[in-house]
Amino acid sequence: MTAVRVARTSPLVVLLVVVLAASVVAGVALGPVSIPFGRVVGFLQAAVTGGRIEAVDAGQYRIVWDIRLPRVLLAAVVGAGLSVVGVAIQAMVRNALADPYVLGISSGASVGAVAVATLGLFASLGIYAMSAAAFLSALGATALVYLAARTRAGLTPLRLVLTGTAMAYGFQALTLLLVFQAPHGEAARAAMFWLLGSLGGVTWGALPVAAAVVAVGTAYLLANARRLNGLSMGDETATTLGIDVVRMRRRLFVVTAGMTGVLVAVSGAVGFVGLMLPHLVRMVVGSDHRRVLVVAPLAGASFLIWVDVAARMVAPPEELPLGVITAALGVPCFVFLMRRRGYVFGGS
Repeated sequence: MTAVRVARTSPLVVLLVVVLAASVVAGVALGPVSIPFGRVVGFLQAAVTGGRIEAVDAGQYRIVWDIRLPRVLLAAVVGAGLSVVGVAIQAMVRNALADPYVLGISSGASVGAVAVATLGLFASLGIYAMSAAAFLSALGATALVYLAARTRAGLTPLRLVLTGTAMAYGFQALTLLLVFQAPHGEAARAAMFWLLGSLGGVTWGALPVAAAVVAVGTAYLLANARRLNGLSMGDETATTLGIDVVRMRRRLFVVTAGMTGVLVAVSGAVGFVGLMLPHLVRMVVGSDHRRVLVVAPLAGASFLIWVDVAARMVAPPEELPLGVITAALGVPCFVFLMRRRGYVFGGS
């Protein structure tokens, strides 16, 4: 069975790379104002090679290069990052319901972002105020969860999940209080829209840091894929395989918390991606993290690109929050997974 799955992973990766490339082009072309695919490819080629753009096409070129392309690429980065973090956290805490937000990091980030929207904090940072506040409050939430969950025996899965869940409720209460006390309705609406996830107003400036963090984090997790395999089988088994469980779980906590904080800061809290995609990928390639961590980011990137396309096109000129669409897709998908005969955490 393992040999068969290894043999079919490489063609799957190639297919997903092609799908991702096509999804990027489609994500740029589609929107309230559609642009022909051929023209999009021409604009992208001209931008990369320094080609000439006709004056009559300048408006469409700016839409492609300055507005849609950074948004689509960030959607791919966020989707890939959330999928990878979901895989790592589910292995770290050995919980099939774990996702990037189970540690309370997302709820902590929401406090800072909503404080900006409702109280005007960090106003001097302009368009980066909400992202900066979200990231700083995510760091604070990470520290609180770590200090509360830590014991002499290290970070145990149960304490991590319980502490993160409890802290998340506290942060959510504070967030709702800020929304309730908002001085005007538009501030409350902006806060709620961010809480459900959005890529509106994304610029090129938001992309490099998020992409670098996801790339470094994914590389680290891939380098430790065998250790993740051991952790997913239980602490006793991992110890017999020579894994320092306490140190490994601590490092995973730092890596996943840092990735989650950055991703939430640039996109808001996009639910279900980190919960659903790891399970779907395991159904196809099995539970070996050496394969899962290669396939999951590609699948997650393409998935969130199309979610963002739907968010822009379902009710133009208004945009839907990403979390609304991911929940609409994720709930029935997850119910199907749970009803599927023979499905268990880690594979089928």
